[in-house]
Amino acid sequence: MDKLASRLREDAANIEVRVSDELDRRITASLERVAAESRDTAPRMQGRPTFFWWASSLTGLAAAIAVIAILNIEEPPAPLSATPDNFVADLPVIDLRTETAMLAGPLQKELDALESDLRKAEERIRSDIGL
Repeated sequence: MDKLASRLREDAANIEVRVSDELDRRITASLERVAAESRDTAPRMQGRPTFFWWASSLTGLAAAIAVIAILNIEEPPAPLSATPDNFVADLPVIDLRTETAMLAGPLQKELDALESDLRKAEERIRSDIGL
């Protein structure tokens, strides 16, 4: 990696770029023209009337009150005499067909490979530092 980085730095240092005066003038003129057009076509924000603020505030407040009222409506609890004594029997039976996932082998191989990569990286860093 150090060889690649040093080679890239050397290549970057050897690059010479020259911009002619004509090209520089053309770029500057183009940038000034774009800036002038954007200033001319920029939308001007106009303030909204005061009643718009009041109307939107009152509408939002009314919506919030309606949501709070709807969420706070509670149904009366069922009387205890209406619940059956054995309500568990009324529940549907769920048939669960389960199988053990066979992931231990591939995961262990992946873990071993990662540990090996970490050890190699640690050895490279130690050799680069000089430990």
